[in-house]
Amino acid sequence: MELLERFSQGDADAFEELFKRYQGEAFGWIVRIVREPAAAEDLTVETFWRVHRAHARFRPDGSFPAWLRAIATHVALDHLRRTRREVPFVVDPAAELPEPDHGDPAVHARIARAFTRLSPKLRAVALLAVVEEVPHREIASALGISEVAVRVRLFRAMRILRNTLEDLRPNRERTR
Repeated sequence: MELLERFSQGDADAFEELFKRYQGEAFGWIVRIVREPAAAEDLTVETFWRVHRAHARFRPDGSFPAWLRAIATHVALDHLRRTRREVPFVVDPAAELPEPDHGDPAVHARIARAFTRLSPKLRAVALLAVVEEVPHREIASALGISEVAVRVRLFRAMRILRNTLEDLRPNRERTR
């Protein structure tokens, strides 16, 4: 608690200690959203720059990790809005896994492209909920929205993905 109070008052040593403790967590959260480790490194620095500038708005009795995650999410979404290009879809951003023998690389690529075509808000929710299996409550907290809004965004994202990838579904499962 003392560390958080010192941070909220602008103590540089407290900020440095929080940076050391939480930079890995922030990086991991950001890379889950943007899917690019190199970009996530830069965005982690941007996140902590914003944290530093907003120190006076932090409530020392609050949760620093939740506050940090919210800022990191906004930084990542801003990045996705600025860079609407396709990026590789990596299942585990920490370590690229070899393609499974039974998987079709062309199908994998189409699914990855379908995800990158979602709006940043829908993509972030879909990646976190479906790929990363982050609980809706945690996604809602990070995005500053309700759990209902998370479910609505996830529903919309899944509908777009289903429509985009309709021809990949077996005939018995297709619906119109």
